[in-house]
Amino acid sequence: MKLHTREWGTGDRIAVLIHGIMSDHRTWRRVGPAIADQGYRVIGVDLRGHGESGRGAYGPEIFADDLVATLPRGAELAIGHSLGGMALALAVERLAPARAVYSDPAWPLGQAGSVDPAVFVEFQRASRAVIAELNPRWEDADVDVEVATLAAWDPGTALALSGENAVDRTPAAPVVPSLVQVADPSFLISDELKGELERRGFTVRTVKGAGHTIHRDDFEAFMASLDGWV
Repeated sequence: MKLHTREWGTGDRIAVLIHGIMSDHRTWRRVGPAIADQGYRVIGVDLRGHGESGRGAYGPEIFADDLVATLPRGAELAIGHSLGGMALALAVERLAPARAVYSDPAWPLGQAGSVDPAVFVEFQRASRAVIAELNPRWEDADVDVEVATLAAWDPGTALALSGENAVDRTPAAPVVPSLVQVADPSFLISDELKGELERRGFTVRTVKGAGHTIHRDDFEAFMASLDGWV
């Protein structure tokens, strides 16, 4: 499936941004322009079942195939958050970016000690007040975006990550030079897994005090953690 995209900037270099579950390209409202200011043409996608992209069958490999069908091969930078990090890892060999950044990726989602993806279905009914209470560090604009993206989201995407699809998708090794950004604390990437990722060849940086959506919890620290990668 060809996905809906949003672009920032007209630079000679290309960066791609892939959002997490329940979201869409609007989550990158600050990140897209900031990277564009560094000389990139930035492409943000809406994964299928999210935002303005189509609906259909869902699953991690399907999300990855859509990225390959939509995004240019050989971008200088690819950033995937949460579900976007899972999809990017499954597509990275075919997309062949120069560098990949996995922001608190959902590789072990559904595994013991992690979160059952089905719980996200209930969150679609969350009020603006609840969203703001759960995310006290977000700007008002980010709360508004969350309300809008939840309304444009098909919860079937979360159910497709449960059951037989709830397998550990942590990559055995980085296909391209790869950074893993980790929230503090992270409900997905444990201290043990951080050590294992470093042993496998990933660069790992923890963004102290930031929640799962690092780029909205602490935008400045998110950008600082990309030093040397953008």
